[in-house]
Amino acid sequence: MDAHDTTIIGLLTADGRAAMQTISAETGLSRSAVFNRIRRLEKSGVIRGYTARIDRAAMGLQIHAFCNVSLKEHSATFLEEFEAGIGAFKEVVACFHIAGSMDYLIEIQVADMEGFHRFISQRLAAMNNIGTVQSSFVMREVCHS
Repeated sequence: MDAHDTTIIGLLTADGRAAMQTISAETGLSRSAVFNRIRRLEKSGVIRGYTARIDRAAMGLQIHAFCNVSLKEHSATFLEEFEAGIGAFKEVVACFHIAGSMDYLIEIQVADMEGFHRFISQRLAAMNNIGTVQSSFVMREVCHS
């Protein structure tokens, strides 16, 4: 990777639908050179995909929360079982295996507090090996990139 690749990644991070002409003008490279670099970055796995940033409120998702989860046991089997199961829940936006006092950080989006209660009590608590769950609620998103 060089400075041009870094610039291209920055432009695509800001706007995944940026036109080749715009990226070409910003980098000083030809459109074909930009196209080839983007394809190379995709094939090498540096660019893993493109997504749309969604307005949660417009989608009816009023509750945005983070849950710290600690498992009772930490064998490879239990970790794999948790990781395989947590991604199946539509409420889960992201899940991270973390170091520290907790094992996982889960990002949750639901319509309302009743939906959050259902997720915690009927889905998460029903999983094997759940020790403790600590929840934090987003009051306002300050920045997101």
